[in-house]
Amino acid sequence: MNQKTPFSLQAIQDQLYSAVISDALDSLGYRNQSIRAELRPHTGINLLVGRCKTTLWADMYHQDPEPYALELRAVDSCLPGQVLIAAAGGSLRSGIWGELLSTAAMNSGCRGAIIHGAIRDVRKMREMQFPVFATGTCVYDSLDRQRVIDLDIPVEIGGVTIHPENLIFADEDGIVVIPSEVEVEVIERAMQKVKAENITRDAIKNGMKALEAYEKYGIL
Repeated sequence: MNQKTPFSLQAIQDQLYSAVISDALDSLGYRNQSIRAELRPHTGINLLVGRCKTTLWADMYHQDPEPYALELRAVDSCLPGQVLIAAAGGSLRSGIWGELLSTAAMNSGCRGAIIHGAIRDVRKMREMQFPVFATGTCVYDSLDRQRVIDLDIPVEIGGVTIHPENLIFADEDGIVVIPSEVEVEVIERAMQKVKAENITRDAIKNGMKALEAYEKYGIL
């Protein structure tokens, strides 16, 4: 049975970073959990931590019989602490995320969005202080161009499979997805490594050579 870490999302965000989480995953044999896709912060906030609310998108070339239906359902059902994940294959066909969806998501307690595709209304979302990582921007509306075809299912972005409720950590270095079955141990190991890194860094600051510090503490 999967267990969730006792650390709060805010504590994880304040104390950890993507690289140390990746190192913890490596140590457990999970060596492919960093999304290999160009996703950068667009709204001036380069840190986002939460639990995944997944949506799967597809390009379309016909009139949508139910415009925006599933994307609105996804946003309205987002729970506090979740991050909206849009797996759109990196398509820049339209801006699938913008000010209005961000507003609705914030009202639901959503912490931010990770969009493997294009967004728009960037200035408005920046003013809202809503964290959004995305592939790029596009002024076109998604109507009859792209739509959500499923939600709350496993999706894939940049070689990483993302399951609903997986813990995800995004910062300037990259985006890391933590499988639920190892979440507790990963966070515990990452917290321990941060403490060890602090000790090693202080030793080097005080004059210890890097090799000597590594040989003594085993941390790099």
